Amino acid sequence: MKSMLRGKDWIETPDWSVEELETLLDVAGDLKRRFALGEPHRLLQDKTLFMMFFEQSTRTRNSTEAGMTQLGGHAHDLTPDKMQISHGETPKDTGMVLSRYGHGLAIRNCFYGIGNQYIREVAKYASVPVINLQCDVDHPCQSIADLMTVREKFGTNLRGMKFVVSWTYAPAYARPLSVPQGLIWLLPRFGIDVTLAYPKEFNLMPRTVEAAKKFAKEQGTKFEITHNMDDSFKNAVVCYPKSWGCHQYLADQGVPEEDKKRVGMEILNKYKSWVCTEKRMRMAKKNAVYMHPLPADRGAEVEDAVIDGPQSIVFDQAENRLHTVKAIQALTMGGRP
Repeated sequence: MKSMLRGKDWIETPDWSVEELETLLDVAGDLKRRFALGEPHRLLQDKTLFMMFFEQSTRTRNSTEAGMTQLGGHAHDLTPDKMQISHGETPKDTGMVLSRYGHGLAIRNCFYGIGNQYIREVAKYASVPVINLQCDVDHPCQSIADLMTVREKFGTNLRGMKFVVSWTYAPAYARPLSVPQGLIWLLPRFGIDVTLAYPKEFNLMPRTVEAAKKFAKEQGTKFEITHNMDDSFKNAVVCYPKSWGCHQYLADQGVPEEDKKRVGMEILNKYKSWVCTEKRMRMAKKNAVYMHPLPADRGAEVEDAVIDGPQSIVFDQAENRLHTVKAIQALTMGGRP
């Protein structure tokens, strides 16, 4: 098991080998045990993480900040309006300056076609590790926590498990693609069969789909795409219905920026029946679980009876966001000298 990860950026999960990801999951499990027992684990004593949020956040912001505190360090909660970014300071200068003050940078920037590029530009010039707290391409902190949760429920041998990532309706057209994209290119690497379901206008970024196909082929797992929500739920063990925007479709069609909201809403409103219901959950296997990264649009994405029902493990997912981000912080900002 590879253990020397100090200084390594956490931007997309394909940047890390399966062996490195196994190390991360192992450390997350140990930190969860210590948290449960109340054992001190101040592995980042007196270290500083600068968190830059270009969007709102509940789970990511609080798990990351709480994680630093529990590890003995401190996290600065920054937004562009608090920084000279709002006056045009470049990613290069921001990364170089903040590197002089602390031990890590963590950034959420989900603007389509911008976020991942911005984070990688900061990382290029930063001399400390950079953690992606969600961008337009990947949400690696979410997907690794999801994988940890699935392994807690079903064990580490997940070969042959059907995991469905399905689009759902929600009354907002511009949600990021990063959660489904993060899942489809992580899970096949751990033996999971992934089915991706969406209406034809909600396709994902081509490079993430191609990577999912590549990883599935390498691992001997399945990666399938369907445009029928009911078919996707049949015999699924994990049901992960989640809304995302039609950004890629609008870009492919060359829709002008000023028309995207109108066109996006017109497309969105054609698919109000794409909801996770009790009926659809009954199409899955009897031991199936419901997952969602939260916040869920109750009554639009999912029925209350599902998210509040016995198959729901959404709050276990949410808790594991803490333990996995602490593992990322401890390994990349601390670790072996």
